[in-house]
Amino acid sequence: MAHPYTIREIARQAGLSQATVDRVLNGRGGVRESTAREVHQAVRDLDRQRTQVRIGGRTFMVDIVMQTPDRFSTAVREALEAELPSLHPAVVRSRFHFRETGSASEMVRVLDRIGRRGSQGVILKAPDVPEVTAAVERLVAAGVPVVTYVTDLPNSPRCAYVGIDNRAAGATAAYLLRQWLGDRPGAVLVTISRSFYRNEEEREMGFRGVMRAVAPQRALVEVTDSDGLDATQRDLVLGALEREPGIAAVYSIGGGNTATLDAFAALGREPHVFVAHDLDHDNTRLLREHRLSAVLHHDLRQDVRRACQVIMRAHRALPDEGPFLPSAIQVVTPYNMPPGAGAVTG
Repeated sequence: MAHPYTIREIARQAGLSQATVDRVLNGRGGVRESTAREVHQAVRDLDRQRTQVRIGGRTFMVDIVMQTPDRFSTAVREALEAELPSLHPAVVRSRFHFRETGSASEMVRVLDRIGRRGSQGVILKAPDVPEVTAAVERLVAAGVPVVTYVTDLPNSPRCAYVGIDNRAAGATAAYLLRQWLGDRPGAVLVTISRSFYRNEEEREMGFRGVMRAVAPQRALVEVTDSDGLDATQRDLVLGALEREPGIAAVYSIGGGNTATLDAFAALGREPHVFVAHDLDHDNTRLLREHRLSAVLHHDLRQDVRRACQVIMRAHRALPDEGPFLPSAIQVVTPYNMPPGAGAVTG
């Protein structure tokens, strides 16, 4: 595998020993297949981050840990790597730990491993459960600052939360649905990936609160536990549509929107209004095709830049600017899509 990096650089990127990296690169055997994959992934990560590797300045090795569908983790990776040059003269190198689904104990093992091998900081999207909070406490006690991203762990000692005001986002979705549905009859389908994500819980609370105030007669039908994955979302939505033939609109909190629309199409129906979150590749395409009414958008590039800056401040590499406001919520329709939508924004 041709590359311009030293074994030391690759070992640091992968979080492995130089001897292990040497064995993998030279095909000497005695290494687990999963470890070999980590080495090759480290080389690919360095290739994408190459513009930063040779820039002078203090280096920060940051771990990005997320349980989220691939469509969103891809958007986050692209956003971070697009922002790396803007952070110089500091050099931010990133290691990615992404998975679409799994137990809290698996997430804890990842976080504990990072704590053992060391890191300058962790950017974390994780379920708000006690065992994850305890793992964050261990990281912070070991001197590793943690920034929660998109969804918060408010009872943990994280440095900061970076993202939108999720309750306000849910309220905004309710306002839009009320305005666009008008007096049309029918229920609203509310789709959630998992109930243990605080951002989804807060969006749902904001949405239900406004709907109770402005349209108390309109029924809300909930679909949950799909992990936002198309493979599971379609069947769950199809079941809800068969049980509730009067569903007229969708508020998608947890994603899987292609599958949701496929379920409507399978029954020869389509929602009058469909409000979703995040301008990932799927939602950008659906919005351009006018299959989504609006997407509640926030700038992932700005958010990852702020997360990296929080970590730098924790190491006293930047002056403390105090608390900052949540990210702006933009209502994006097919007619006001930001430049580059679906590439590095979400």
